[in-house]
Amino acid sequence: MEKAKISGIQLFAIMFIFELGTALVVNYGTDAGKDAWLSTLLAMSSGVALFFIFYFLFRQYPNLPFTGYTREIFGKYLGWIIGLVYCSHFIYICGRNVREFGSLIISSTLLETPLVVINLTLVVVMCYVIHLGVEVVGRTAEVFIVILFLLGIAGNFFILVSGDVNFDQIRPFLEHGWKPILTTAFPHLLIFPFGEMIAFTMLLPYLNRPELAKRVGLTAVISSGLILSWTVLLNTSVLGIDVMHRSVFPTLTAVGKVNLLEFIERLDAIVVFTLLITVFFKASIYLYAAVIGLADLFKLNTYRQILFPIGTIVIFLSLTMASSFSEQGEEGIFNHYVSIALIVVIPLLMLLVSIIRRRFKGRLS
Repeated sequence: MEKAKISGIQLFAIMFIFELGTALVVNYGTDAGKDAWLSTLLAMSSGVALFFIFYFLFRQYPNLPFTGYTREIFGKYLGWIIGLVYCSHFIYICGRNVREFGSLIISSTLLETPLVVINLTLVVVMCYVIHLGVEVVGRTAEVFIVILFLLGIAGNFFILVSGDVNFDQIRPFLEHGWKPILTTAFPHLLIFPFGEMIAFTMLLPYLNRPELAKRVGLTAVISSGLILSWTVLLNTSVLGIDVMHRSVFPTLTAVGKVNLLEFIERLDAIVVFTLLITVFFKASIYLYAAVIGLADLFKLNTYRQILFPIGTIVIFLSLTMASSFSEQGEEGIFNHYVSIALIVVIPLLMLLVSIIRRRFKGRLS
């Protein structure tokens, strides 16, 4: 493992930005209709429980990455295969995030720019920062979380004073009952983005004060969940649920409606910069988790040996996984079920096995 440490504040900044990710911009939770904001809050509550599973495993093996847990719990060979599956999953999700960013940039600002140019530029910068180490990633997140807050405050302020907000559009409450809210929250919104915190099981060993992991993680999950819920509520109030269903990037559409005094308009740049920050860190953490895991599995001296080759694979995936953004969403349905197994089922099984082993050892002693 890399001989480096990050502080609790740096870990919070990375986690918070990671959780927002593309969920802040894409069509999120609209299957719950006008109650999408409530569905997000329910998913956040379950995300807290899911984080406790990850945290418990970390406390059992504080000096090991997740790929180390798998071999300790499932055995040398089966654990190695499971660890490799997780690393492959991290690489794939990294490619999806890069593709989503490229699709937004092309549809909103750089209409004539080839997708390969945008994706290649993003991944090269990601690889450069990761090559510098986790401490640089942490310090960079400390700076950009401030910028992210300023962009968020500006965007919310302009939307709220624009006169486009109509909170009547989120009523009536529970229009179709609890069923669509629950089926949207579980497992879809639980997996994306709250379950994706599993990537941090690869980074928690770098925390300089391990006792802060629980507090930092819970704060990041809850604060990001509240912001996502508010964003969905605000978008619905501006656009209405029908437009929300049809819009690929509803936050971009909502901000694009702002026109104050025929002077302040075309604020799409706020959303684009926000997505640039969140996707950069989210994709970077996935890529970092993947190369750390692979270096651990193959017993490499440093992850830097495979960083750029894996980055090349990410670029290839982002360009070839789908011919359009809508097709990528359809492919995500299959990936959704895979994610349930990797994010919920296997960690829960690992938790149970770990508890049983600990009690069994306790009885023997």
